[in-house]
Amino acid sequence: MIRFECDYAEGALPEILDLLVKTNFDQTPGYSTDVYCDKAREYIRQECAAPDADVHFLVGGTQANKTVIQSILRAHQGALCAATGHINVHESGTIEAGGHKVLTLPSDDGKITAQQVKDYLHGHYTDPTMEHTVQPGIVYVSNPTENGTMYTKAELEAIRAVCDEYDIPLFLDGARMGYGLAAPGNDLTLADYARICNVFYIGATKVGALFGEAVVINDSRLKKDFRYHIKQNGGLLAKGRLLGVQFIGLFDERKLYYKVSQHAIDLAMKIRKGFEEAGCAFRYNSPTNQQFPVLENSLMEKLAEKYAFSFWEKADENHTVVRFCTSWATKEENVDTLIADLKQLTK
Repeated sequence: MIRFECDYAEGALPEILDLLVKTNFDQTPGYSTDVYCDKAREYIRQECAAPDADVHFLVGGTQANKTVIQSILRAHQGALCAATGHINVHESGTIEAGGHKVLTLPSDDGKITAQQVKDYLHGHYTDPTMEHTVQPGIVYVSNPTENGTMYTKAELEAIRAVCDEYDIPLFLDGARMGYGLAAPGNDLTLADYARICNVFYIGATKVGALFGEAVVINDSRLKKDFRYHIKQNGGLLAKGRLLGVQFIGLFDERKLYYKVSQHAIDLAMKIRKGFEEAGCAFRYNSPTNQQFPVLENSLMEKLAEKYAFSFWEKADENHTVVRFCTSWATKEENVDTLIADLKQLTK
């Protein structure tokens, strides 16, 4: 079986494994207070052009989302996001389990607009019964989105302007940020994310590491006591240096984070072209490592005999939207085999 269902099917980059082996017997303090985490923080601050940013390492995206959101919201507040947002559809009610409602905005492609955010906030604060409802306390977006679509710099800046108008922080989930940075048409850099967002995180679990996300906090109001929240949410890894070593491997002078992301995008575009040439439409116009072809059910069933991919949604009685996902470790020969089989099945 050749697997295209996710971007975390493999272990980690050999360069990262090599660093973990080389540092294996080093004795360090725990809980990310070691020299490796300090070095990784400096690399990230340099990439973000944010020398005063706080950088915290957590194991995974769900822990990062929960910890950031719970550290910011008060008991009467909720998180505003797209109806398709990861915290709403793929985290088993984690935010709600922590006592905060996810407040959703309609979205077909995974993105929300500044006008939607403004209309929702204006509606809340002009409602004479507003104290009887959940107050929006944070705006959550992801880039790339759950559907592989991308925000532009101008779109994020517009959302941030609305957030500033209503004194509400903008939080960006960057679990697949590397693939977004490498996507054709992208006009954002890590420095842009650091400038635009009050808080965001750089994902490594899906981009070459065994595990790990780096939360970057620029807003001084959000920095205080964040480590208490990490601990309370079970995210303060005792052997924290394992996270620091991995982020060093991604962001040292080799810049592997960008290189492996570009590899995944190149192969995703090759897959996209293969499906286009086979006459398949796409549910979303994704320039990222996630591609969403609409397949006739018979074609989907034939491909599933040899390839693993994700069901996304039913398009109609005879067609299904599926997801093919590339990663830092995807082999070009597997992509070539897929395209060859696709040609054979659709000729």
